[in-house]
Amino acid sequence: MKDRINQIKLKEGMTDGQFAEKIGISPASLSHILNGRNKPSLEVVTKIHKACSYVDLEWLLYGTGEMVNTHDASQQGENGTSLFDENPFFLSEYSGDSEYRKEIEPKTSVFPAKDIVREEIKYVEKPARKITEIRIFFDNGTYETFHPDK
Repeated sequence: MKDRINQIKLKEGMTDGQFAEKIGISPASLSHILNGRNKPSLEVVTKIHKACSYVDLEWLLYGTGEMVNTHDASQQGENGTSLFDENPFFLSEYSGDSEYRKEIEPKTSVFPAKDIVREEIKYVEKPARKITEIRIFFDNGTYETFHPDK
């Protein structure tokens, strides 16, 4: 299916970002579909069909037939709407489900921002050290101790 979506995008003469905007999904979602990471959901397929009504739905879904819709009138209802248009009767019932779909980018983080912690380093000056004793050890096991003048 990703190849067929690519063909539609090329026929439209659009970049990935432009095509994603036209069909109403995020560029990242389209990228995942075109790279084969995700398969398009039925919602994405209907958005493509709605945005590019000339595309034959059977070709888009199954790859059979021609890309350009030749039997458009057979998929139209009595009032001229497509059988695949969203039914407003069901929209309110399922309005919350779409927020968990892969095609929709996540909203802002649910975790609050962390407070900035300011770290202060204090340098404490120590008094200068003084030499109090020096010992020199000799190889015969003896040693001498020197004390500086006070």
